[in-house]
Amino acid sequence: MPDPDLRELDEILDLARAEADRFLEGLPYEPVRTQRATEAALEFDGALPEEGEGGLAALRELAGGGEALIRSAGPRFFHWVIGGTTPAALGADWLTSAFDQNAGAWDSSPLSARLEVLAVDWLRDLFGLPEGWGGVLTTGATMANFVGLACARSWWAERHGVDVDVEGLGELPPAPVLSSGYVHPSATKALSMLGMGRDRVRRLSRDAAGRLDLDALERELAALGDQPAIVIGNAGEVNAGDFDPIAAMADLCEEHGAWLHVDGAFGLFAAISPRTAHLVSGIERANSVIADGHKWLNVPHDTGFAFLRDPSRLGRVFSVSAAYLPGPDDERPVFFNLGPESSRRARSLAVWATLRAYGRGGYRRIVERHLDLAQRVARRVDEAPDFERLAEVPLNIVCFRYRPPDVPEEELDELNERIGRDVMADGRIYVGTTTYEGRAAFRPALVNWRSSEEDVDLIVDVIRELGERARASA
Repeated sequence: MPDPDLRELDEILDLARAEADRFLEGLPYEPVRTQRATEAALEFDGALPEEGEGGLAALRELAGGGEALIRSAGPRFFHWVIGGTTPAALGADWLTSAFDQNAGAWDSSPLSARLEVLAVDWLRDLFGLPEGWGGVLTTGATMANFVGLACARSWWAERHGVDVDVEGLGELPPAPVLSSGYVHPSATKALSMLGMGRDRVRRLSRDAAGRLDLDALERELAALGDQPAIVIGNAGEVNAGDFDPIAAMADLCEEHGAWLHVDGAFGLFAAISPRTAHLVSGIERANSVIADGHKWLNVPHDTGFAFLRDPSRLGRVFSVSAAYLPGPDDERPVFFNLGPESSRRARSLAVWATLRAYGRGGYRRIVERHLDLAQRVARRVDEAPDFERLAEVPLNIVCFRYRPPDVPEEELDELNERIGRDVMADGRIYVGTTTYEGRAAFRPALVNWRSSEEDVDLIVDVIRELGERARASA
């Protein structure tokens, strides 16, 4: 009857280290997805055992499931926008699990609290946000959006004379929320969780891609008069990496007294390079700004960050009180009063470690290498007679489709969607399809610190090979 036994720990950790080494060493050349991924995952089955087999046996069984893993931490994963993990962040994350700190307050972990103070301030500086801004680490962009929009909701309710965090939404009218067609589902999901409704967003688009109709935004704000509104700006759209005109939106929000929230899940990293900083001009005039850590920062899942121009709002929205807990006026940081989680993983260790290890210059070089790689993919697409680029490449995403000259337009969507499924099943690279301006397209996103020219060259090569195969079998 095995019970937890420290005498197993050395062997368990040795096994974990050996399996981690094997997995990491294979990332540059093993398939991103194995042919048996689904089958291997379904082999984990059965009822809860009445008696276990011990920790070492369980870890051996878990390690045997490697074929079911998607190697999203590797250099040829271009689907969604997921980075890898820098060596410093990985080591710090292993220590985070071993230390097992509750990062809710200074009392529960002085180290993780202090490192969160530093990490948030270093990130603020990295992105060029003004001194005086504050923030908090979250589980990712969705919860970072939740934090920023919760503070926006609190501000909006105050304008109606209601403390929504105490009294709720019952006495309030629907909140006007304005954005472009670029607004991301993570932001609308946050609005849903906040009780404001996904469908409350008015998408003011001037074209099929979703670009902001700035004149329409001005008309909508003017029509509201003295009624407060929340405006969501988007720094880095997921299909082509495009940006809303943040500075112009900030002008309108200042003129009409609206709250400007900027979703910069990956696009906020444009601020790091002089080549792309203009894309996020005006973010320093927003009220709240968010980004994701497990994208371009290349720290492990799950990490995000939310920044507030007036950080005192975080405590007003998220404070929790009990006789045994430190109060909101505690002289040391109490992070469970600044964000949605009360028990919190010490994400600050990995964030601090990677920033300490590589600094501003290291991250600028990572971003600029990906800018160059994206332009390399774009050139290959442009030079190929059987590909068509569908959008400009302002940052790190290349939006294109496979388009042999002899395939009729009405057949292209079905062909590209089929190739997209074949690419995912093939596993040499990982990039799926999207819909851009009504057309099926690929949109590889480059954020992994390991990705090289050889890796990104496979994008065109593999899609062409599978495209030719699909046509031959049709």
